Amino acid sequence: MPAHQLSPDIQEGEPAPDPADHSTDHPADDPEQVLAGERAHLATSRAALTAMREHAQSLSADAAGDWVSQQILQGLLDTRVAALADHPDTPLFFGRLDRSVRDDLPGTVYVGRRHVHDTHSRALVIDWRAPVSRAFYQASPSEPMDVALRRRFGYHGGDLTAFEDEPLDQGGTLHASKILTDEIERPRTGPMRDIVATIQPDQDEIVRAALGQTVCVQGAPGTGKTAVGLHRAAYLLFTHREKLHRAGVMIVGPNRAFLSYISSVLPALGEIKVGQTTIAGILGPHAADEDPAVATLKGDARMAAVLKRALWAHIVKPTEGLLFAKGSFRHRVPDYEVREIVASLRGTTRYGPGRASLAQRLAHAVLVRMEQRGESPDDRVQDAVARSKPVKQLVEAVWPKLVPEQVLFRLLSEPEFLAAAARSDLTPEERELLPWTKPARSWKSAVWSPADAALLDELGDLIERTPSIGHLVVDEAQDLSAMQLRALGRRCRTGSATVLGDLAQGTTPWSTRSWTDVLEHLGQPSGEVTELTLGFRVPREVLDYAARLLPSVAPDLAAPRSLRPGAGSLSVRHATDLPAALATAVGEILARQGSIGVIVPDAAVPAVSAALTDVDHGVLGPDSTGDRRLLVIPATLAKGLEYDHVIVVEPTDIVEAEPRGLARLYVTLTRAVTTLTVLHTRALPAQLT
Repeated sequence: MPAHQLSPDIQEGEPAPDPADHSTDHPADDPEQVLAGERAHLATSRAALTAMREHAQSLSADAAGDWVSQQILQGLLDTRVAALADHPDTPLFFGRLDRSVRDDLPGTVYVGRRHVHDTHSRALVIDWRAPVSRAFYQASPSEPMDVALRRRFGYHGGDLTAFEDEPLDQGGTLHASKILTDEIERPRTGPMRDIVATIQPDQDEIVRAALGQTVCVQGAPGTGKTAVGLHRAAYLLFTHREKLHRAGVMIVGPNRAFLSYISSVLPALGEIKVGQTTIAGILGPHAADEDPAVATLKGDARMAAVLKRALWAHIVKPTEGLLFAKGSFRHRVPDYEVREIVASLRGTTRYGPGRASLAQRLAHAVLVRMEQRGESPDDRVQDAVARSKPVKQLVEAVWPKLVPEQVLFRLLSEPEFLAAAARSDLTPEERELLPWTKPARSWKSAVWSPADAALLDELGDLIERTPSIGHLVVDEAQDLSAMQLRALGRRCRTGSATVLGDLAQGTTPWSTRSWTDVLEHLGQPSGEVTELTLGFRVPREVLDYAARLLPSVAPDLAAPRSLRPGAGSLSVRHATDLPAALATAVGEILARQGSIGVIVPDAAVPAVSAALTDVDHGVLGPDSTGDRRLLVIPATLAKGLEYDHVIVVEPTDIVEAEPRGLARLYVTLTRAVTTLTVLHTRALPAQLT
């Protein structure tokens, strides 16, 4: 299956063959003639895409009627125009299927990032998410899926340079695709690229999972789990456009730097309006420092029951009845009846709606007495009674209005109240650990921690129901606490989720050890757990070196495998003069193509950056874009990122900087897709030697 390269003298602009007629296009034909025809089809398709965009730009929202409708329609038109943007440095199509079945679909199908048609509505490029395109990823000689020939295209920038043909109707086996391998290994700079041209069959199964199915992906480094999650979001938006545009899709990443890294993927696939945020972005910015042991306890799922009791403990048993005066009449609701009403509501609804229902139920009891006197009150009278001063005073005394901060403040500042709410869910030692040593003067002046944010969100949902979206993609989910997962689960309560992560890369004190537990906390216990163990990005030599840490980090996980041997990709260097050794290593790598990440212990970032003052570089921060070719990266921000060349500085310092330092080191060692250089002056961790 040779890759046919484009001769330099082939020019664009030759007439394109009819896409439905490939009788003269066969692997035995002159490759240059075939490429000339394919380049002509590319030119025709680009021109058609430009015409589609110009047509969308020419449409006006003025005919929509009222101003609100005009604004809505204009927003839809703007989104459509943005989705039809042509990116000249990316291929418009990357594959072709010559189909062996006669049906309503074209005999020849070009598979690309979006649908393109000409002025006669003839499909020139079919969206990769369309059902017919599935064969491009799944078809094989043993299961050709009505495809006689699959053609892969090679590109440089946006120019077609080569093709490979894979006959699927002749049996046998297929050889490894050079075009596929070259695309996976191609050096890059800047943000993450989509993998739409290189999706593998096992990845495609995940991408095309049904909307109602929650999928949890355990993915070793380099297996493309993040890309799979993003492409699943794009697929679901294509397949269930109307429903998900109404319900919403959200991407949740570990930090802003990660979101910046992945920000270009969905727009390149034509999906513009997809929210991307972090757990802090959802729960709110909370920056108070906290003992890891306290944060771990606050993140424990047992806190959900404690919070629920703490909230409902604010309801007071009624000791007095209700007296409502209207004119010369006084209507009494006795205390025992008020107690019955409160008891019937308590625990059967959320706190906020329950409070509103109490007012209405009390008003209804008054109306019953009015009717017994011969009056005929209607709903307006009941609403007026529910808003009356006697009812409001009784409701406030029995069922006070609360905000989450009030409840949590009391829980963390009153040990007796905490003990009553905790019951047997927390041990005496845990009940002593949880309260503040110096409480703030009131809940309004309290400073909350990130762990508190999840507790406040839990309380908020107990008071008023949290709105749900259609689909949630959660990356690096192994680092989320049970309470954070519950917060995310509330946001896909009526939808589904794609959960991505690697148990071996868990670096927080509360990192999970079980995806089953994650799905339980997320409220999606029927979710399907699948595993990606075959890597395409990280060279085998690098991955095998990093895998030496797995017995200490995640002993139950199988060692990941890589398709790329990567001979010579690993260099471990002991240095006596670290700045000089770093300058030498950076100088060597700068002579090569691709992005460079210098991953260092967080505390060493200023010193390492100072050692590179003679070299153009940037320092990656939590909110930075990381758009420089050479970046100094704190180890705690490296998760989820990839660079062609990685230099890891002082592995032992990375390990000693935090309780799960070996897991952090595993993360840093698996960020390289071409070469990994390890520089150290101290002895390496024993697991690596």
